[in-house]
Amino acid sequence: MLETERLILRQWQDSDHLPFIKMGQDPDVMKYFPNDLTQEDSLKLIQTVSEIIDKNKWGIWAVELKENHKFIGFIGLHDQPLQFDFSPCVEIAWRLAKEHWNKGYATEGAKAVLEHAFNVLHLEKVVSFTACINQPSESVMKKIGMTKVKVFNHPEFSFAPELEKHVLYEISKPI
Repeated sequence: MLETERLILRQWQDSDHLPFIKMGQDPDVMKYFPNDLTQEDSLKLIQTVSEIIDKNKWGIWAVELKENHKFIGFIGLHDQPLQFDFSPCVEIAWRLAKEHWNKGYATEGAKAVLEHAFNVLHLEKVVSFTACINQPSESVMKKIGMTKVKVFNHPEFSFAPELEKHVLYEISKPI
């Protein structure tokens, strides 16, 4: 579990299922993905990331607000061992419910995750990537100190030309 001034990043709970399913079906939240998530897709994703956290003690954590313990989305780390020409790598990722956008939560949580990645997990580098048209996520990447590396075609998005071009950012462990 990680804590920030306003957030708790933790293992997933049963009470997260319904709000996460709703997020996956929100066209605004899923705007930069090829399709919305079905209920089954969302539950499978929760199961997968929960198992990874159990195994590694890190991963894609559920995020809740400290003030009311309301689930608002996820922020965390994901291993990308094979998929890209820049693999193996560890990716930082986030997705928040629409009503929690533009409040600095993604930036706040991502900074805590990077601190954990470098100081606890002793990673040397963390990457992040998104569709080139996803300016809000690219803005978070910049705010957390990441540097743009390149533009690439995401292999899983080839059937969605408007989303295929992705931007890659990275940050190295501070010396």
